[in-house]
Amino acid sequence: MSPGRAVRLVEVATPQGPGRFHVDEADAPVALLVLGHGAGGGVDAPDLLALAHRLPDDGVTVLRFEQPWRVAGGRVAVRPPRLDEAWLAGLTTVLAAVGPGLPLVTGGRSAGARVACRTAAGLGASGVVCLSFPLHLPGRPERSRLPELLAPDVPRLVLQGTRDTFGSAADVVAALAGPEVDPARAAGVEVVELAGADHGGRVPRGAAPTAAELRSEAVTRTSAFVRGLAGGPGIPS
Repeated sequence: MSPGRAVRLVEVATPQGPGRFHVDEADAPVALLVLGHGAGGGVDAPDLLALAHRLPDDGVTVLRFEQPWRVAGGRVAVRPPRLDEAWLAGLTTVLAAVGPGLPLVTGGRSAGARVACRTAAGLGASGVVCLSFPLHLPGRPERSRLPELLAPDVPRLVLQGTRDTFGSAADVVAALAGPEVDPARAAGVEVVELAGADHGGRVPRGAAPTAAELRSEAVTRTSAFVRGLAGGPGIPS
């Protein structure tokens, strides 16, 4: 993060109540990356913070959307349709003021990644970044959310831990290769394995790579993905 760069807060009205964007602006932006948080956490999750702090130096303005339930102090997320409704309303408002005309990439962590996948087409997103996509509930692989990951007709980058109980990187790859999946649809999904990471991005004590090193890998891969969609090469972070 460049010295002196401040995070700008933008309050927005949604049908679910006030939402809030945390905006980390690039000096000469080439793209926007809008990220949503998970169902049990907020916009200060370590991987979301890493992207917000470091991608502006690569020319990507990062907006982290704080859902109304979280702004109101809630501890449990509302139902998916209400998450989508607030996300769409908030983005419709803020995109006119922040980076109009720039390529838009959406994404998020866990539940936020699901929201981004479900709404990508309606927002005209150029791509989707999924941090810890929750393929299924722990122990319930038969209730797959793969259709949500397959829904966008744009490139998707999935950054997935090998110890994620909501579906490991290997689980996501296997699901995409399933006999019922259209190979052309699955080809639009790139899965990056985060060795040793669980759903929250944590690794065992003394593990290598460390959680910080995995976050750096996620930043580098996300930068290349977003800048590639914007028509330029990714810059190592």
